Amino acid sequence: MKNRYIVPVLLGAGVAIALYSCGTTIPKKAVAVTNFDTSKYLGKWYEIARLDFKFEKGLNNVTAEYSLNDNGTLKVDNKGYDVRKDKWEQSIGKAKFVKKDNVGMLKVSFFGPFYAGYNVIAVDENYKYALVVGENLKYMWILSRETTMPESVKADFLIKAQVIGYNVSDLVWVQHDKAQ
Repeated sequence: MKNRYIVPVLLGAGVAIALYSCGTTIPKKAVAVTNFDTSKYLGKWYEIARLDFKFEKGLNNVTAEYSLNDNGTLKVDNKGYDVRKDKWEQSIGKAKFVKKDNVGMLKVSFFGPFYAGYNVIAVDENYKYALVVGENLKYMWILSRETTMPESVKADFLIKAQVIGYNVSDLVWVQHDKAQ
């Protein structure tokens, strides 16, 4: 009688471990920013480039706005213009730090208990430009406080991404031609 409970218990434990650890990883050669200043990171960022994935397919004019929630997590407000549907899309989620709040390693959720890695691996001293990667080599974003960024910063970020193992030729370069 007891044996029939072992498999469901083990499966449940495995799912719990997977959910708990989900979003807590970073690509092998990537290192999250230390001395990360959350207050400087808050505010609006424009997506300059990304590795495309299903939740952003067909979107241009993409922005992410970060603000502080009362419980210490970050509110993530993503917006983008869906070219095919000819309308604005919005997704609101939350992010929290994986380790310390001065290390740019976070996990973000837009769907209940499911988290994904969000790792700031480069940011300039004025917090105008950032390179963000997910938990693996499928996710990467280049962000700017403006709709453009200097070519020198872009080139530095692309080199850094290539060294980590990203295929930068797959990047989608985001257009910013509509006001929100």
